[in-house]
Amino acid sequence: MNKNKILAACVLSGALMTAPAAHAESYIQGFSNKVSQGFANIAFGFVEIPKNVINISSEQNIFVGMTWGLLRGVGHTVGRTLVGTAELVTSPIPTKEFAAPAYVWDRFSEDSRYFGLHYPGYWTTYGPLDDGE
Repeated sequence: MNKNKILAACVLSGALMTAPAAHAESYIQGFSNKVSQGFANIAFGFVEIPKNVINISSEQNIFVGMTWGLLRGVGHTVGRTLVGTAELVTSPIPTKEFAAPAYVWDRFSEDSRYFGLHYPGYWTTYGPLDDGE
């Protein structure tokens, strides 16, 4: 066989082998991120209760924080736990993040939002890392 044909075959096969490896690496990283976020949101979803009580108390007063913050925290606990379950179940499928912030302890002063939706409300706070949409 001609040396040029062998060289061309080696270069072509090398290029074809490296492209899927890079894609597989990003897929595995996305899969592991979704699995860890799913487990963390299921296990630590209850942290939404003190998070909402603290945030609303600091913005308004302790009475509003202990009443509305508690109710809203329970709602976000249920939401974050369900979203964690959905992340765990759909972890093999590459999608956008279901919850933002991804973990309950990230950007603690911001309100949680799910599936990219911003819920209206007087006591809704989004931080400087939020795009505001």
